[in-house]
Amino acid sequence: MEVYRTTIEKFKSIKTNQKSNMKKITALLAFLILPITIFAQDTWVQDPYHPKLGFTVTHLGIADVPGHFDDYSVSITATEEDFSDAQVELTVQTASVNTRVQDRDDHLRSDDFFHVEQYPEMMFSSKSIRKIDDGVFELTGDLSLLNITREITVTMTHRGTVENPMADGAPVAGIQIKGVIDRSEFNLGNGFPPPMISNRVEIKADGEFMIQ
Repeated sequence: MEVYRTTIEKFKSIKTNQKSNMKKITALLAFLILPITIFAQDTWVQDPYHPKLGFTVTHLGIADVPGHFDDYSVSITATEEDFSDAQVELTVQTASVNTRVQDRDDHLRSDDFFHVEQYPEMMFSSKSIRKIDDGVFELTGDLSLLNITREITVTMTHRGTVENPMADGAPVAGIQIKGVIDRSEFNLGNGFPPPMISNRVEIKADGEFMIQ
């Protein structure tokens, strides 16, 4: 009988250890898988055929003059489908400024404005995002221009994500950004006061983005 009881106790001990080991293995697997599930990020890059980064200033207080940049890159990283945790990185080649008037564009590239030879890039890096409505967010980040960095806040709208029939059904997301910057905060065109050119510069960017 004693041998029998000893055998039973050993058997129970083995089963208990097996259950304990299984729990440890399950916990370890959960630990390994959980970060992948929670922290998996998609990087979205702009479709080169559908971007626009535009701006508008007021000339002489009576007329709006538009322009845009032809050469820039944007990437967005997000874990949420609605882009509610999006991080945005933008780099603009300032020499690509285009207002459709050659003399004016040459002037904008000069030391009176963008100093393109000394400061060839303008950059924006987002730091925080706050939801203000369905698909609409307040995006705050640092804008660096002419070796000056200022914090700005713009409105980012996720206009939806659809399957692109021209890309084998790959997802494509529409993103729009609107905002206003004060050019005087970056010493941009200081020789031209607001009666000539408004300090207020309206920005509007539209793009379609695909997963990298």
